[in-house]
Amino acid sequence: MKKRFLILMPFILYFMGQIVGQPKKIDFVQYDLPNGLHVILHQDNTTPVVAVTITYHVGSKNERADRTGFAHFMEHLMFEGSDNIGRGEYFKIAQNAGGQINANTTQDRTFYYELLPSNQLELGLWMESERLLHLKIDSIGVETQRKVVKEERSARFDNQPYGSILEETFVRAYKTHPYNWLPIGSAQYIDKATLKEFRDFHSIYYVPQNATLCIAGDFDVEKVKQMISKYYNDIPRGTAEIIRPNVVEPPLGKEIRDTIYDNIQLPAVIQAYRIPKQGSDDSYALSMLTNIMSSGESSRMYKSIVDEQQKAMAVYSFPFPLEDPGLFLVFGISSMKTSAQDLENAINTEIDKIKKDGLTEREFQKARNMAEADFINGISSVAEIAGKLANYHVFFGDANLINSEIDKYMKVTKEDIKRVANTYLTKENRVVLHYLPKKTVK
Repeated sequence: MKKRFLILMPFILYFMGQIVGQPKKIDFVQYDLPNGLHVILHQDNTTPVVAVTITYHVGSKNERADRTGFAHFMEHLMFEGSDNIGRGEYFKIAQNAGGQINANTTQDRTFYYELLPSNQLELGLWMESERLLHLKIDSIGVETQRKVVKEERSARFDNQPYGSILEETFVRAYKTHPYNWLPIGSAQYIDKATLKEFRDFHSIYYVPQNATLCIAGDFDVEKVKQMISKYYNDIPRGTAEIIRPNVVEPPLGKEIRDTIYDNIQLPAVIQAYRIPKQGSDDSYALSMLTNIMSSGESSRMYKSIVDEQQKAMAVYSFPFPLEDPGLFLVFGISSMKTSAQDLENAINTEIDKIKKDGLTEREFQKARNMAEADFINGISSVAEIAGKLANYHVFFGDANLINSEIDKYMKVTKEDIKRVANTYLTKENRVVLHYLPKKTVK
């Protein structure tokens, strides 16, 4: 029986791969309102839930260097209330309806969402329309959120072990592009900003022609179109120019190295390599490269550096894709009695092996399978589908990538993965940081 099973195993794995590689087709309709609001609707009546989302094409890269943190601050401020929703009532209304509500901000976009029972869909549409048409930006809300945002920064960045890694990395990886700072921004600039500045920022970016309303879940398309017309048709277009940064960051040209002393127990090593923007052909090969390097205990870096050499407690690599050229990050935390330099040397050795020898057929198939699985898992709920549809439209102008982007991963070859490793994971194209415990300072 065992022998027979082994003989059949290649065929079992083949057909499993065929199943994994067949993501369900996501059907949707999309259209524009006269005011420029883009609408995407995905009907799925399998469960009585609905995701109401709205994506604004604004993030920290749309800020001025002396007013960082505005997009993230606005994310908070837009929960303060409107002419028809009391201060702090957004969360209560959603929760009382049996739903959830939240938002997040990146360098490139801000995303608001409600997850609701499907019979509460109209409530979600009304709540999001209030942010566009009747948002209340007053001194009370601004002062309340100044405190909240500064506390968030302190808890997540300033007083968190290794919490400053991304901030310290991006400020060195970018000199002219607004990716130089993170969405959390600087507390001093939030303190300096006036009420008028916040109102002006909202009037520029939080307007119909800069927004994508995406709804996914249990509903009737024609009925929802009528609801959307009711709540959104009368919202006027914005009149101010929407500013899109067109800065082209020059090549690093040489390795940038620095040492950061932090309230940590174990040293850490961070390497950041410049990579092309999301959606470029090489971005898919880089995504698959990280699966080979650090995804799971059988990955190269984990098996060698953590398991065999025991030089690290953890080691990871992951691309940080952005609308403009982003970063490929490698991060490791040293084990006891291992120096940051020893850990860096071990990481470099593993990268050099891939650059020189490429990868095995088994590794390549694993990377393909992981790419397929990740893609399918990324559209396993109505909330994820709504977010993906909106992102594909906002960043690429093609919402149907939700059905076709997997093909871009499957076109990547072993040679492509080796090539991108040699092209981008180079000494002159990276920032290297050593994080050391403060007690080591002499």
